[in-house]
Amino acid sequence: MTTSLDRETAELPPLTSAARRFLKHPRLMHHNRLAGLVLMVNVTYAATSRPLSTASLAHASLANLALAVLVRQQYVINLLFRLATRAPTTWPLKVRWTLGKVYHFGGLHVGGALAGTGWFLALVATEPNGPSAAVGWSLVALLAVIVATALPPFRSRHHDHFEKIHRFGGWTALALFWAHTLLSGAGPVSVTVLAVVTFSVALPWLRLRKVAVRLERPSRHVVLARFDHGETPFAGSSTAISRSPLREWHSFANVPAPGEPGFRLTISRAGDWTGSFIDDLPERVWVKGITTAGVANIETLFTKVVYVATGSGIGPCLPHLLAAEVPSRLVWATRDPRATYGDALVDEILAVQPHARIWNTSRDGKPDMVRLAYAAYRDFGAEAVICISNKKLTWQVVHGLERRGIPAYGAIWDS
Repeated sequence: MTTSLDRETAELPPLTSAARRFLKHPRLMHHNRLAGLVLMVNVTYAATSRPLSTASLAHASLANLALAVLVRQQYVINLLFRLATRAPTTWPLKVRWTLGKVYHFGGLHVGGALAGTGWFLALVATEPNGPSAAVGWSLVALLAVIVATALPPFRSRHHDHFEKIHRFGGWTALALFWAHTLLSGAGPVSVTVLAVVTFSVALPWLRLRKVAVRLERPSRHVVLARFDHGETPFAGSSTAISRSPLREWHSFANVPAPGEPGFRLTISRAGDWTGSFIDDLPERVWVKGITTAGVANIETLFTKVVYVATGSGIGPCLPHLLAAEVPSRLVWATRDPRATYGDALVDEILAVQPHARIWNTSRDGKPDMVRLAYAAYRDFGAEAVICISNKKLTWQVVHGLERRGIPAYGAIWDS
């Protein structure tokens, strides 16, 4: 059992060629490639389909906006993960490396939203003055606000406002779409697609309920929330919870225990909402929607994986470590693990990961996580590294390893 690491860490392998490093640049990650692909398909369609009729503009707009909405639907997300991870580990590593990027599907959402907004603007610009045009221009203005507030400069600084604008603005936009569709006398295909989109948006809210939660607070930094309301989610999924369902939602990784009903969430102090949750423990919370697959579900594409976590990042890793579906090795850097998360949780981790490398940052300082990740990858003979941490460190580990030819994965904060 390794409970800490010394400061001797492995020398990193050399960087790959300049061309391969260029393709691994963060600006060329698969999320952006997918967004670019959607936009390129739309530009090609516009260039090869002239003259574009009013019906063509309407259909192109609706198709793209339907893509933007449906690709975010929980059942669709789970289906994408299920399809991508069906590949056997006998397939070439390069193929499985790419399939593992399935969680970048948000690029389809971005590309569809941008293209759909552009097509709808072109449609409204061709309409004569009247009720349909009035609704159309109102919708164009609303879509512009939604797109503008979803851009990184606003979104990163005002994330709570972004979520509210996206939620309430999206609902209003859907209502205006219905009004515009009916006023313009659209055919049955458009009405059917719009009905499917509306049902997709409503479905998670149809499963809204307030449930009891049992809370254990091992320290002022973390709470372990236990749920047993008839749901036992699959390992690697997440659940959204809220104390005020119309205001804000926060998703956490589900930690089901093999053979036991219910599940746990690990909630660490990381902002106003989580801080308030830890300080003022609620007896009941709202849950919504369908449990959704997360990044680490791509583990089944590989023969062995290394999990790299910092702090509460252990939460999303834990269900996979407990399920032990794929041989894995854990590297976890956190402050005072037993004092922060409790002896029970640490002992549970060590029971399934006796060779886990746990770095106590309070005692040993901050480690070089890229080197630690590579050392575990090399020594364990793994095929991939999955990193669960904050945004800066996740990208540092993922891109630091991929530039050296090692498959690495981590959240991209696109939701």
